[in-house]
Amino acid sequence: MYSKMLLPVALMALLVAPGSAFMPSATPVLRRSPMLSSRTQTGLNNLGQAFRVQQKGASTLAMSADQFTVGVLGDLHIDPRKMEDYETGRQQWLPTLNDAKDSHGNVAMVSLGDLGESKSVRPDETSELFAGTTECHQMAAKFLGSFGVPYEVIGGNHDLEGLDEFATDEQNLEVFLREHGKPHAQFKRQIAEKTLLVGLGSTVFRDAKYTSHEVTIDDEQIAWFEDVLKAHPSTDGWKIFVFTHAPPNGSGLRVLQENHVVNGCCWLNHSNEEMCSKFIELVREHRCIKAWFSGHFHLGQDYQDSITFPTIDPKDGPYPNRGSCVFVQTSVMRGGTSRDGRQQSRLIRGDEKGFEICTVDHQKDGAVRVDASITYTDSNHEVGVYAHKDEKNQGDEYFKVYQPCQGDELHPPDAGYIPYDKYGILAVNEEVTKETVAWWRMACGRTMGMLNGMLVEYDTSTLAPLGLIVGADELVGKSIHVLDSGLEDCIIDEDEGMEGADCAGVSGGTLREQAVVMYDPKTGDTTVVQPNEDGSYWRKIVRNKMVRMKEVRRIKAAREFAREQLNLKDGDEDPPVVSSWGPYTTTSGTAKRTGVAGLTVPAKK
Repeated sequence: MYSKMLLPVALMALLVAPGSAFMPSATPVLRRSPMLSSRTQTGLNNLGQAFRVQQKGASTLAMSADQFTVGVLGDLHIDPRKMEDYETGRQQWLPTLNDAKDSHGNVAMVSLGDLGESKSVRPDETSELFAGTTECHQMAAKFLGSFGVPYEVIGGNHDLEGLDEFATDEQNLEVFLREHGKPHAQFKRQIAEKTLLVGLGSTVFRDAKYTSHEVTIDDEQIAWFEDVLKAHPSTDGWKIFVFTHAPPNGSGLRVLQENHVVNGCCWLNHSNEEMCSKFIELVREHRCIKAWFSGHFHLGQDYQDSITFPTIDPKDGPYPNRGSCVFVQTSVMRGGTSRDGRQQSRLIRGDEKGFEICTVDHQKDGAVRVDASITYTDSNHEVGVYAHKDEKNQGDEYFKVYQPCQGDELHPPDAGYIPYDKYGILAVNEEVTKETVAWWRMACGRTMGMLNGMLVEYDTSTLAPLGLIVGADELVGKSIHVLDSGLEDCIIDEDEGMEGADCAGVSGGTLREQAVVMYDPKTGDTTVVQPNEDGSYWRKIVRNKMVRMKEVRRIKAAREFAREQLNLKDGDEDPPVVSSWGPYTTTSGTAKRTGVAGLTVPAKK
């Protein structure tokens, strides 16, 4: 099975594994042919073929029990006006899929979600977003059902975005499941002997606590997933390939989009601290998980950082603690959705000896390139090898996130780590530039550092970036200081509502209290960066889309009111309108003022 041309370039990984017991799904569900609008039907007909209805259910392990082939499609963002790339991509897939059907018969396609374009596809007729609508899911179901093999699909952050059509996430999810013939948001498919494909889908959009573009796996799916892992241990020879729209915290993937990192929608369940770390904990515990595929970032597969191995040779660095799982990022099929110009999909080819992770390059006539090979040495150990170095194009721009390395017993922390000195003082006092790289641990256990001119919080366990604390626009040219803020002697404050505040959390407390301070040496301006109520520092500053749409409508109403008051005519410049938000602007225990200096009231002198 393996390509004779593999050049083991960078990394040899010794992985450690375990498995589980599977009962095939019952009666297959027949996918019905949906009714589509004339505009959507025209887009589908442009594919040049009638789509065959596929059966949903456990694969029949035909011809060869252990060989399998899986096609993995990243964010589709289908637009019925722009079907050429989908038609081309589908045609490029067919030879590989047909060969696999003839060779062993264990074949499936998996879509990683975000099925429709998140804008109006008929702007002259309506402002309704296409993503998440019934029409979108009908079109996606017909496209995914056109490859001649069964398919599975999981929901991404845009798949419940049918805001004009559905009032609730539950109503939207019901249509998503119905159109794709799915009983649940998750899926489980046995693709070969003791080999499972398992998918988990996002089920929250309107009800998101923060940004609607966070990929949220609900508690019911997580409990189901944990049961599947327990029932299929690697010690019994089971191998599980997992599919989600976004990757989990701890995956080590570094080819990311900056907006996903700073806005809290980079990792699964990103804003929920406990659940965000749950997935990597399961990976570490259950070595039956051999690979985890995700999309979300719309970035290509030509970089080694788009694949991470569970462990590395000790001479190359510390043990990354990722169980037995290879994490894999997936690009996009349509050119207009790519953020780095690549148009690529993933291909998995496996058998009892291991598996290959390949790229199907839609800009090179569907050429198949091996990216990495993983060989099982026994049921609990594997060796992983990269097949090529980074392939960069001129003008490539992507956010390769700096991830701190804490080292281990064989390796010191990386050069960016700032330790406490012998007096227990943490000196973070250099002027911050865009090139500054540094990180440190707070006494409370939180981890933060500087990246691209920003102050960022990192997950304490995985050191994955969690979110933005202070933006580069505010930080560059200033310095950051971490100061002891606990007092030896408690002073009783006489201000109303602040009595005894200096003693709170200091006397009798075991945690050392610190203040993160931003200082401008040119002006002397000093800013205290206060933590959130839960103790974290990264700012959850993006609310969900439903809230933001209401805020925009309020601003629009205020602008129209101001125009009327000022008797402005068409063509006159709009008057300035600002918004005020909470929750906190003062340390006072009595709320007497709500003005924001320099915004809603004059700046302080």
